[in-house]
Amino acid sequence: MAAEFPTETSSQTETSPPERRPRHAQTFPVLTHEEIDRIRRFGTPRSFSAGDMLFEAGRPAPGMFVVISGQVAVTQRDGLGHVTPVIEQGPGQFLAEIGQLSDRASLVDIRAESDVEALLIPPDQLRALLVAEADLGERITRALILRRVGLLESGFGSALIVGHPDHADVIRLQGFMNRNGQPYHLIDPCIDREGAAVLERISATCDQLPLVLCPDGSILQNPTEGEFARAMGMLGQGVTDKVFDVAVVGAGPAGLSTSVYAASEGLSVIALDCRSYGGQAGASARIENYFGFPTGISGRALVGRAFVQAQKFGVEIRIPVTVTKLDCDCADGIFQLHSADGDLIRARTVVVASGARYRRPDLEGLEDLEGRGIWYWASPLEAQRVRGREVILVGGGNSAGQAAVFLSGHADRVRMMVRRDSLASSMSRYLIDRLEASPNIDLMYETEIVGLEGSRLSGLERVRWRDKSNGEETTGDIRDVFLFIGADPETEWLDGCGVTVDQAGFVQTGNANDGGAESLPLESSLPGVFAIGDVRAGSVKRIGGAIGEGAAVVRSIHTYLSQAPMPEQSNGAVTAPVVDAPVA
Repeated sequence: MAAEFPTETSSQTETSPPERRPRHAQTFPVLTHEEIDRIRRFGTPRSFSAGDMLFEAGRPAPGMFVVISGQVAVTQRDGLGHVTPVIEQGPGQFLAEIGQLSDRASLVDIRAESDVEALLIPPDQLRALLVAEADLGERITRALILRRVGLLESGFGSALIVGHPDHADVIRLQGFMNRNGQPYHLIDPCIDREGAAVLERISATCDQLPLVLCPDGSILQNPTEGEFARAMGMLGQGVTDKVFDVAVVGAGPAGLSTSVYAASEGLSVIALDCRSYGGQAGASARIENYFGFPTGISGRALVGRAFVQAQKFGVEIRIPVTVTKLDCDCADGIFQLHSADGDLIRARTVVVASGARYRRPDLEGLEDLEGRGIWYWASPLEAQRVRGREVILVGGGNSAGQAAVFLSGHADRVRMMVRRDSLASSMSRYLIDRLEASPNIDLMYETEIVGLEGSRLSGLERVRWRDKSNGEETTGDIRDVFLFIGADPETEWLDGCGVTVDQAGFVQTGNANDGGAESLPLESSLPGVFAIGDVRAGSVKRIGGAIGEGAAVVRSIHTYLSQAPMPEQSNGAVTAPVVDAPVA
């Protein structure tokens, strides 16, 4: 359901259209005096004069404010100085969105319109409030989620990307922001005067695109995802001075599940991922066989709820961070994780949930065409690009089937190529039935791509494929190919650490290790290092299985920690009850 994000003041709510009132009331609730009194023990009084800034876009937000008296204006501002009104808020209302569950930068400006008295609830106390005051916490959490949804749906964001919509690096940056739930907007300098003026002002040329304009006025030239995240304050503060109980490498369904359950039981947790939260599950347009969702749920919605839930329980989530090495010389009982950026993360246990990377077929010119017609993800961004076209999708698993069904609603024709002669052994029956019933999906069994034509400049232009049953080859003018042909385990960072992997590189656990029966469930050959989800040898490659393993490993972590010596330094976390369902 789309969230409304009205710009009316709270005094105008009663005159808004009836269908908008319930969503508006949930997004911007007014707390009673009794509810504010319940909140006071978590905050400290603050005073502001008219014109003072409570939040500034791009700068770390101090937490959540509850307005006691006075009026504030909430606006969005981008790198060109454009200001868009969001809402005015007054007594009894609170100022925050989900970014304030941690020390992330603000996405909006909030200015005092008059003298303001407020309560400041810092992130750690906000999380404690959400847990301790369950009914009030539910209302606040729902409002925080709806506000982020509203910012995403507004079509405006403090991050401004300047570039051509079809440019591979523009699509890369858009994909990064979309998958991490960050608002942004794009302007094309070819058709937008302000975009052209930006290039002229900084003497930039088209081959230097894309540019990113940050709310503080700084300009990035074709940044990496890490550079983009740091400039926008997405990574928060450093963690090198902390020792966590659990470091989870990978923020897919398995890693997020471990994070939620471990943190809800009082363990201090850091979760790291090199791309985005949700992993490959985030590419699923609709999951219809996951327990508890009879009408189905998109992968993005499911992992998005888990992402918020993990923050609610105090998980430190850092994306994008690429772990390059696990240092197992933990004489003091502490593992050390090295990142590509030179950061050092320390923890008493490590959960390997790094999943798998997309498998690439051995095709000449493939690398040059990635992001230029070769895709490993089928999101609304790619769907918009292929509208009215004929596309090819390669793969025979559930992810491939879900992607084909999704793309069939946008593309004129989807050629689904499968190397085997059947889907029965690799895909759920309900998906096979849907594919066979779709009029614009052609199931092409025993078929494989054997050639690509195009360049980095022009993108993919033509594709050649072979029917394995008779050797016949066909060439078609296809500009988009989606590859869902499986994945290889992300375990290179474990090299030299003594963690046993099988012949394919998947981490072996439990009785499959040299340790035999002495190993804890889901523990690798190295005590204190556990493996779950797709990266684990013998795991069920399904979202439900990954989430189950993520929950189950927490018991083994508790057992290990109870037997391991306590290091000199460790930081605690807010103790909270175990929660068995995603946040509504």
